[in-house]
Amino acid sequence: MSQGESGRSRRDSDPMPCCQWRKSAGRVSMLKHALLSQTVEKIKKQKTICSRCKQAMPLRNYTGLEPGLSPRGRPQVTRTHSLDHHKQILTHSKKFHSQEGELECMEIADLEEDEDKVFVKFMKAHRCYDLIPNSAKLVVFDTTLGVKKAFFALVYNGVRAAPLWDNTRQDYIGMLTITDFINILQKYYKSPLVKMDELEEHRIATWRVALKDRTKSLVHIAPDDSLFEVIKTLVHCRIHRLPVIDPVTGNALYVMTHKRVLKFLYLYINDLPSPGYMKQSVKELHIGTWDNIATATYDMPVITALNMFVSRRVSALPVLDNEGKVVDIYAKFDVINLAAEKSYNNLDVSLEEALQHRNNSVGGVVTCKAEETLATIIQRLVKAEVHRIVVVDGDFKCTGIISLSDLLSFLVLKPAGEYPERKMSSSSVL
Repeated sequence: MSQGESGRSRRDSDPMPCCQWRKSAGRVSMLKHALLSQTVEKIKKQKTICSRCKQAMPLRNYTGLEPGLSPRGRPQVTRTHSLDHHKQILTHSKKFHSQEGELECMEIADLEEDEDKVFVKFMKAHRCYDLIPNSAKLVVFDTTLGVKKAFFALVYNGVRAAPLWDNTRQDYIGMLTITDFINILQKYYKSPLVKMDELEEHRIATWRVALKDRTKSLVHIAPDDSLFEVIKTLVHCRIHRLPVIDPVTGNALYVMTHKRVLKFLYLYINDLPSPGYMKQSVKELHIGTWDNIATATYDMPVITALNMFVSRRVSALPVLDNEGKVVDIYAKFDVINLAAEKSYNNLDVSLEEALQHRNNSVGGVVTCKAEETLATIIQRLVKAEVHRIVVVDGDFKCTGIISLSDLLSFLVLKPAGEYPERKMSSSSVL
């Protein structure tokens, strides 16, 4: 079942004046802060003055709180005019409680004190609610749904994962992802002549019992948790999808990913102080994986690629030609095309044939050189909307691979002293 509809994110346009309020999924209407005993019709005709920007605004948009402070305590991005000139600068006037319990306030001056931690402070000053769009599609599956129908529904709705609802327990118990589809195919596939009855007949609940050694318990986060906690949870729990669940209503609101968090940061990256390492090359900073990289060739059977996804714990395989040059990439997301084309009963076909069914909206391989700067790599990843970038040399041979998890770990977790102890493969993020 679908919750909400696809809509334009509030971040698609310039931030609204601080006197404006932003709607968020699952929030109680802001009108209650202004209506009091008056009717909606009267409220619409009245105006008040924002104490910060001195702009007149409809009273229906007035929250009754100081500018920059939301009713539920989440930070809001505002723009103020500099005293020295009229250039608009990004400030964060919201006060929030840190993990140590102390009250903190992040301003531009705070960011300039320690530029290496600028992205750490930025992420700690923003909550999940700041990233959730006004309207978004969220697909939820009941565990009594058939596995085959569930994966068809993922394809139909254009999503990569969905929270699982257990009606007996009246609670969310996990996530259904493309990795699960791969685990089912890898476990039950025998040959093109043997039909996978398990995929045709199993319900999600049955499958979770059969593959209990490969399923993970649900990891989730609250809407008022910081984006720093989102990144930390994604990386340390080695997961790719993190559902946001309201602790009051129990409703699933959104699914956080590395890609969405990095894109949110990129919207404001030019307004923030730039650390010196942003001008250094990714090779100097040693971000990503630079040895023992799992690769494939066009003539490799799909089932072999699936086995490599599982055994090597990676989510993408750079595809090389006969000369060892990078010509394409086969990712976990491409596997969902097997469900779309209903061709999962023959996994002996080559990757070249399988990639012919790739959706045109899904890009191929994105590459970079080891000498390119970190800032350039971030820009290329965000604009290409991909989850990893392949590092190539002058002959276009693969020398490394950098994932979004690698980038966020370096930008946010490393300066905060939360770098993962055991380095994960850079291509293990979907």
